[in-house]
Amino acid sequence: MTTTFSLGRTALGLNVGMTVYEVAAQLPEVPVLRAHCRALAMLNAILSPEREYRYHSYDAHWASAEEMASMSNGSGDEYSIVFSDAGVYIRGFDHESPMSPWAHEDGELWPGVIDAVPEVFQAQMNEPAFMMEGTPSVTACLWRTTSGIRWCTGEIEFPDRRPDPDGADWLFALLTDRSAGAYRSFASDYFETKTPLDAIEHVYALRPLSDKVVQALNPKINMVELVKDITEIGYPNAPVG
Repeated sequence: MTTTFSLGRTALGLNVGMTVYEVAAQLPEVPVLRAHCRALAMLNAILSPEREYRYHSYDAHWASAEEMASMSNGSGDEYSIVFSDAGVYIRGFDHESPMSPWAHEDGELWPGVIDAVPEVFQAQMNEPAFMMEGTPSVTACLWRTTSGIRWCTGEIEFPDRRPDPDGADWLFALLTDRSAGAYRSFASDYFETKTPLDAIEHVYALRPLSDKVVQALNPKINMVELVKDITEIGYPNAPVG
């Protein structure tokens, strides 16, 4: 069975925080999500030229007929969003979540997290890059088929009634709050830099890049240095110079 509706944070009178259910209710339509993921990756490429330290990435050529957006904080927490002809498959992994397979001696996946994933996403679910020692690294999972009208999740009994049990609240925070202000707050904390709101909004709208916009975000980089990233991300309308 799949759950395609949002359970309130105060369901049963409990403050359980945002789980994958609430995320499913707040994610946008697929084209909007794809564009937003591209923008996050482009901002990150500008703010963090060193690839090994990047938080958000986007590979428009991940595999045949597949694109992938990803997040990694360098501490074992991550998400992957695969856009394919079948639809969109999202998996998030919070390594400190009590729902992590490695939080239990048996190493089993938390019941319900991926049990109801449709057959069309089996390749993504079993992708070696999303596994550790043959076990999927996942504490939160969502999907939407090409013909689907909403985002779906499994039917899950969350542990211990604790806030953010699956990590979905913070893992997908910049996907559910897609405001430029939210990104500026994130960048201030993560990159320890002040980013101009109008430059963030420019990239969020996928408007053509220029040295002026790029250097407003990071004066140490220019358009020529971003050519490879622009191609990899598939950022539109981005002439060099």
